[in-house]
Amino acid sequence: MRLFIDADACPVREEAYRVAARMGLEVLVVHNGSRPIRPPQQPGVQMIIVADGPDAADDWIAERIEPGDICITADIPLAKRCLERGARALGHTGRSWTGDNIGSALAGREIARHMREVGLGGGAHAPLTQADRSRFSSALDAEVIRARRDVVRPVPSAGRP
Repeated sequence: MRLFIDADACPVREEAYRVAARMGLEVLVVHNGSRPIRPPQQPGVQMIIVADGPDAADDWIAERIEPGDICITADIPLAKRCLERGARALGHTGRSWTGDNIGSALAGREIARHMREVGLGGGAHAPLTQADRSRFSSALDAEVIRARRDVVRPVPSAGRP
């Protein structure tokens, strides 16, 4: 099981590193290098710098993520691509993306885009509070536990109940 971090706009990298260290996860921090991201001083964390360009980090993650892996991203289309590959996706607010909620999230994203285009959209998101960061860490812990449970669930043998 690996933890992919869509790092260019991820405000919870430090929290993810702490959870990954505690849970023994390999971490792939993927970004385009447009601004420096300081790697943590811990084993198991690999910094991946992709070509600069729209969706380069997303494409790199989506091409390599596998069932059982988890992606941390605020990018809803990337979350959908991860789900389609059998992986899990978690937003930086701690929201778990699933097949049940990704469609409405994509629709909401399009509505918000349209509202911004016609001048009715909002501005930037509020900065994360310590409570938000704690909620994210708890959600990531729970996501890792669910992923491990699903990956190691035994498959019944033929002829046995």
